Amino acid sequence: MKKIIVALVLLIMLAPPLGGNVYNIKNFEENKSRAAIDAYDFLIIAPDNWLDSLQPFVDFKETHGVKTKLVGLSECLKMNGRDDAEKVKYYIKYAYDTWGIKYVLLVGGRKPGFKERWYMPVRYVHNSFGGGFWGESRFLSDLYFADLYDGNGKFSSWDTNENGIFGEWRNGSVDKNIDLKPDVYVGRWPARSEEEVKIVVEKTIDYEEHAHGSTWARRIVVAAGDTYPEYPTYEGEVTTSEALQYLEGYNVTKLYTSDGTLKGWKDIVREVNKGCGILYLDGHGNPMSWTTHMPNSTEWIPDFKVTRMMYLKNNGMYPICVVGGCHNSQFNVSFSNTFKIYKGMDEWYKYLYKGENSPECWSWWITRKMGGGSVATLGCTALGYTKEDKKSWDGATTWLEPHFFWEYGVNGSVIIGETWGKAITAYLNRYPIDWDSPPESDSAIDAKTVEEWILFGDPTLPIGGYS
Repeated sequence: MKKIIVALVLLIMLAPPLGGNVYNIKNFEENKSRAAIDAYDFLIIAPDNWLDSLQPFVDFKETHGVKTKLVGLSECLKMNGRDDAEKVKYYIKYAYDTWGIKYVLLVGGRKPGFKERWYMPVRYVHNSFGGGFWGESRFLSDLYFADLYDGNGKFSSWDTNENGIFGEWRNGSVDKNIDLKPDVYVGRWPARSEEEVKIVVEKTIDYEEHAHGSTWARRIVVAAGDTYPEYPTYEGEVTTSEALQYLEGYNVTKLYTSDGTLKGWKDIVREVNKGCGILYLDGHGNPMSWTTHMPNSTEWIPDFKVTRMMYLKNNGMYPICVVGGCHNSQFNVSFSNTFKIYKGMDEWYKYLYKGENSPECWSWWITRKMGGGSVATLGCTALGYTKEDKKSWDGATTWLEPHFFWEYGVNGSVIIGETWGKAITAYLNRYPIDWDSPPESDSAIDAKTVEEWILFGDPTLPIGGYS
């Protein structure tokens, strides 16, 4: 009996105070909450039957300290939402709130066939600026998936007038006060097959593992000419030259129509095949090609078509490509448009003239090119502006693309998704949106400029590779 009493006394003496025990449990819950918030850096969403092909990429990112979550699309579509795109956005918000993710990769593009169907949901924005012949009543925007919260901290639906039309800016109807600034950094691989996924996984790992310290990765190639011959400045050459001043330590190759170094697409292919870390083209484009003008002339140089990318042989020396031009990243195109003559001769001609019968868009073609091409590409899904008020052109350069290089070269943003996002935020800070402006206003241009600018590539990719 005495032994039992002694044991009880010792137990009471050694037991922690009740208040301390509650404090420890509280600390545990707080620490668990912090651990959950920092659980992942990177969210990858892909069709369920493509997940196995992405696992080597996930494993690679994990070895470099990027905590990665791979999720099948079916899991995202369990969320509440008005359509599949909104369900995906709500899942991204859930991942941001729960795990603290900073980067998102959407894997999947358009499915084959006449009817537009998608491996990964997309969001069309209805900003009518630049309509007319081009018929741009709507265009694709992945910024929608990056802008999770509005200025009041609420979910940003991009449908503030709740009529089921997103990013609307048309006569009599505007979705006002959309924040537009990315809360997460989004990239997309608009793959049309699992084989394309395997190609970009292999290229991305190759670049991120081997680019650092190589001589080719410290080389930049720019190509440009007289973008608008009706104005006195060689706009593309001025813009690319501005971007170059932010990039120190690079071996620079300039291809300009004004000095004869750029006569056509063969000059670009020749220089890319030597290896380069950055490729910047500034001119005109459509989903099928890129080109520019000879100086003070409406003459086009021989264009860099998607069919000519077969000559890119820069295997293992993949640049980050920035393409300044209209529609180069319009990834809803299809070869099936070639046969839509039943739409009427006028509409059919528009499909062909605008290059919308390209099997895949220019930016994705160069990104998923096997044995060459780029590792990531930034471009426009619609008519490109990047702050060109052509009604009062004064020789000033475009702003968004050069600022991307400023963010990298001067501000030190070395992760490509973050560089993309910060450039967009800086643009919006410089040109605040006046949501009470008419659809043909400068503010409508500015909104469209950031909404249409898209990244095809791994948003966690370190520019220049891992050291």
